[in-house]
Amino acid sequence: MDFTNKNVVITGGTTGIGLATAKAFITAGANVWITGRNTENLQKANAEINNPKLFTVVSDTSKLDGIAILEKAVAESGNKLDVLFLNAGIGTFEPIEKVTEANFDAQFNTNVKGHFFTLQKLLPHLADGAVVLFTSSTAATAANVGAIVYSATKGALNKIAQIAANELAGRKIRVNIVSPGPIDTPGLDTVVPAEAKGFLAGATALQRLGDPNEIAKTVLFLASDDASFITGTEIIADGGYLNYALK
Repeated sequence: MDFTNKNVVITGGTTGIGLATAKAFITAGANVWITGRNTENLQKANAEINNPKLFTVVSDTSKLDGIAILEKAVAESGNKLDVLFLNAGIGTFEPIEKVTEANFDAQFNTNVKGHFFTLQKLLPHLADGAVVLFTSSTAATAANVGAIVYSATKGALNKIAQIAANELAGRKIRVNIVSPGPIDTPGLDTVVPAEAKGFLAGATALQRLGDPNEIAKTVLFLASDDASFITGTEIIADGGYLNYALK
């Protein structure tokens, strides 16, 4: 797919799915801005990609002042955005009785509030006919024990995306959702013990974890003209996790 000179913003682009997608867009010719709240991680991502088409922005999009920093960087570039990939996300997994207000707020601020207000603030900078994509999760559909807050954030995100697709249709802006299953990322390593990764792999029909590059290819398809009649929908890329787990 050709994204030559297209302008792409990816929130949470320093590792995992975000980093893989940044690489894929740049390989396809796009100019890409990635955000992260950690300067060191942004520097590592910049060194790994090592391409003049990559731009980094230190921005914590769970906070409005962090979103303002991103908006300023986009405005100063003088470019309209062709793709906005709202990908930043965190998860804490614990039963109801152990959920703290701090963990609850952190997940909703990053996974829901951050995406909503990033979209709102960047709307004036989106080109007509642009594409907005949200990273959700199979957790929005599944009812996994211990994932109550994380799953609730992803369910809320899906509804935001669906309504945004209707509200932005007048500008020919397409809005879609990518919902990965278990993907082998650094983020997964922080919440799942090594011995549990085999269990997750076995819970998929394909009997393996997904690779971030596989999700990146899904994102690029939805951002491309090949998906020109797809909006307001959710693409589940989970190796058969939902169907296999529920059979």
